[in-house]
Amino acid sequence: MKARRENHISLRGFVSNSKGRSHGQRAGKPPRYEVVVMAKGAKARAAARRQRDKWKSKRWYSIRAPRNPWSFRVIGETLAEEPEMLIGRNFEIMQNELDGDFSKMHVKIRFRVIDVLGADALTEFIGHQMMQDHIRRQIRRDRGKIDDTVDIVTEDGFYVRFKPLILTRERAKSSQKNEIRAIARNIILKTGASSTWVGMQKSVMDGELEAIIKEGVSKITPIRAVMIRRTQLIQSGVVVEEGPTLEEIHAQEKAEEVASSEQDEESDVLAAAEASADISEPSEDDEIEEDVQSEEEGSEGEVDYDSMKVPELKELLKAAGKPVSGKKADLIARLRE
Repeated sequence: MKARRENHISLRGFVSNSKGRSHGQRAGKPPRYEVVVMAKGAKARAAARRQRDKWKSKRWYSIRAPRNPWSFRVIGETLAEEPEMLIGRNFEIMQNELDGDFSKMHVKIRFRVIDVLGADALTEFIGHQMMQDHIRRQIRRDRGKIDDTVDIVTEDGFYVRFKPLILTRERAKSSQKNEIRAIARNIILKTGASSTWVGMQKSVMDGELEAIIKEGVSKITPIRAVMIRRTQLIQSGVVVEEGPTLEEIHAQEKAEEVASSEQDEESDVLAAAEASADISEPSEDDEIEEDVQSEEEGSEGEVDYDSMKVPELKELLKAAGKPVSGKKADLIARLRE
């Protein structure tokens, strides 16, 4: 109990005066101490001040897709205090955001971080999954549904699990479903045994494997749709180092940034030149306005003698020192000379 109380109390002594006596005590005796108990709120505030802000110690990392077939493409960013904390972290992205195929907006692609180099988190493809709402929209009461789970080993040693889904146009018998399931399983096993993991990724994502299965099972009964609704990487195999290296990708990205900045500068210069040319060169509207103004000024400079009376014309002729005899037309012609 004594040790526990020491964490909650502090001792404060009285300061002695100039004569060597402590306040309220006789000389030669030790000073008195009083016990000051810290409030819980004060302790919490002190602990909060001592606590380190974890967000300030975190840094941004770029998540890059695998080297083959995506050439270390940047697919996202994430925060972490240490690079080791990123290892094993999963990242999901929709397929239309990855390859621009908007017919695959319902397909979710999954990656897992396997290594960190500098500010780049390198990943591997660990499978895909179709959205459940898309699958529910395909299933109807009057259609047959065939599910299956197939585990394969690819040519390069990857152990992968496939989950196909086959929908028939009409209700199917149990014997037909078993036959369709067996044909689809054989096609997936043969294709996986003769293809690499990267090749299987491409065939699944572009729908090639689904088309092969549909062609094979259509002999049993009319098929409405074939979907590989999920793939899952269970164990990795031999990774083939194909495609550009990360250093080459960095150099290419820097070159693209320089080229884009130069293009932006050129476009700014051209825009400024066009703006100055528009200011210096008068437009057609300005020319028309100037012509109208000049005509108005010319019309203002000419005196309308036809609207004047003969006495007024004679006054002008007298002021000009010209003869005042003759008709009005003669007077006007004489003034206009």
